[in-house]
Amino acid sequence: MELDEEVPVYSVKEGRTVPVKRCRLPDEEWRRRLTPTQYAVARGHGTEPAFANEYYAIRRRGVYKCVCCGTDLFSSDDKFESGTGWPSFSRPVAETNVYEVRDTSYGMDRTEVRCRRCDAHLGHVFPDGPPPTHRRYCMNSASLRFDEA
Repeated sequence: MELDEEVPVYSVKEGRTVPVKRCRLPDEEWRRRLTPTQYAVARGHGTEPAFANEYYAIRRRGVYKCVCCGTDLFSSDDKFESGTGWPSFSRPVAETNVYEVRDTSYGMDRTEVRCRRCDAHLGHVFPDGPPPTHRRYCMNSASLRFDEA
């Protein structure tokens, strides 16, 4: 595994922000580690079908992690039913664990959400979520791994 500089990432287990090495792998290694769908979504900036993905309807308690590097991303405490067919969250476990990029693909103007540690494409964030954040992090199940509490 190639490792670069450190980035601050909040660890749910430790309850604090810790420095972790960036996770950068060659494309062929990502293809080896991920399923074809995970690779197409997380590394290829794709989108999985609405209502036909693993996590949109689950209601168990736990933490959603990056499928590529294991970074803690979202808590089930912040998950809500958005009616979109994708798992939706009002906020990440910490702002340091994700970053946002303007996405103008497909003739739209959206805000893409990526994993801070490995740059995986997670989904998009929209300004139509519930209070208090009024944000809807609309994520792809294929970019996530759920660890039940």
